[in-house]
Amino acid sequence: MPRAALWITAALLNLAPALAQTPAQAANQYTTAHRSPLTQSFSSFLSIPNVAADPDGLHRNAGLLIHELQRRNVDARLLEIPDAPPVVYGRIDTPGAKHTIVFYAHYDGQPVTPSEWDIPTPFTPTLRTVDGEQRIYARSAGDDKAAIFAQLTALEALRAANIPLHANIRFVWEGEEEAGSPHLEQILTANSALVHGDVFLICDGPVDQSGAQTVVFGARGDTHLAITVYGPHHGLHSGHYGNWAPNPALMLAQLLAGMKDANGHVLIPHFYDGIAPLSPTEKAALARAPVNDQMLMNAFWIGHTENAPAHLLSLINQPSLNINGLSSGATGAHAANVIPPTATADLDLRLVVGIDWRVQQQRVVDYVRSRGYFIVDTEPTQQILTTHPRVAMIVRDQASYNAVRTPMDLPIAKLVIAAVQSAATENASSLKSTSSVRSSQVVLLPTMGGSVPLGAMERAAHTRTITVPIANYDDNQHAANENLRLQNLWDGTATMAALLAMQ
Repeated sequence: MPRAALWITAALLNLAPALAQTPAQAANQYTTAHRSPLTQSFSSFLSIPNVAADPDGLHRNAGLLIHELQRRNVDARLLEIPDAPPVVYGRIDTPGAKHTIVFYAHYDGQPVTPSEWDIPTPFTPTLRTVDGEQRIYARSAGDDKAAIFAQLTALEALRAANIPLHANIRFVWEGEEEAGSPHLEQILTANSALVHGDVFLICDGPVDQSGAQTVVFGARGDTHLAITVYGPHHGLHSGHYGNWAPNPALMLAQLLAGMKDANGHVLIPHFYDGIAPLSPTEKAALARAPVNDQMLMNAFWIGHTENAPAHLLSLINQPSLNINGLSSGATGAHAANVIPPTATADLDLRLVVGIDWRVQQQRVVDYVRSRGYFIVDTEPTQQILTTHPRVAMIVRDQASYNAVRTPMDLPIAKLVIAAVQSAATENASSLKSTSSVRSSQVVLLPTMGGSVPLGAMERAAHTRTITVPIANYDDNQHAANENLRLQNLWDGTATMAALLAMQ
């Protein structure tokens, strides 16, 4: 063979590895070539109602997902128990695999109030351009159908590029996460051999507010209490009985005001007791993470924050007490000059590792009792109300769970970080995107602010959990006008491709 030919052959051989596509490159190429049909398919997925009040809609979602998995040659089935939405399960076995990776997401969404939305209905997906970028508006656009769609699309992109899988892959897509996952552990336990893996990748929630891809190693726990205090048996004329009959709205306001100081620090005794400290690795990760507080204050139109000068990422690693809502009497055009008979508050307690949800509930109950209230857990009788100056009915939510945190330095954690980093680097360097928010940084966080039933997964599947979200932080999840920035969907597909192709 002539020397020139040998040189060309050698050059081509040296070039071959550079020409090989990475999983993220394959995903970006695929989504760029198929933007329009992919957007239409995502829109069709979003158009299927998925709220708990519509069980038929939930089953339609599950049926569609089974079809989509089977269409991609994935062994798929429903994992079911009576009176619960099914878990959609998919399985890919890879010969010689060293690891089994389980991808978790949920196909159900929060309840909707259509009148609050700026689109025809919450299940009429609508494209809009915001700050020069396309977003799709619909319930579950960001939380959490985007992650499921990204996983399906990533699988398709890898196969189109002939990129093999190296690990066994499992998909676990839940249908009642927004209701607190009351049946998830039961379903997973009954199918523990099917769902066991080296790691559950929780593909739920938003990326960092800076726009950087995020890997989170834990989530807060969550529990709720409903507190109702009592005044007269029925509404009384405020002129005839004001200053005499106790007003439960004021009583509740005073009770709640005593739970926090002016800076937002919770005053309930022992509320912060038992917190498991962060490790040096976790503290170092927090120190490297972006501080986005000022940007968020401007975006949310707020002039101060609680617990200043501590910033958001630090406070997420503390337990919190939030008033989700208050009700008593009426306001505005419906207001009447009466002393209302009751006042109710719904309290949301977020938990961190080391604090049990039952203990935290009891701390609140003990505090209310210390303020002179007789505590009941069902509607009080006339005798109870007339023989105690203050009565509070406290209903404890049993669909609660504790916080979970996975060490950042586990071998499987390092593999996940490396895969996500490869996708972030590719997304940042891609010239196919016109996005203004493209960062190769991967933000590592010990805990995210939202709550996911990680403990149920870890116990039932004998595994560890790591969260890899893809939605934009300003997606209005759980609220009206929920949306997804489409570039997050395309970037998220690249991230899912990198994770699917992990060793």
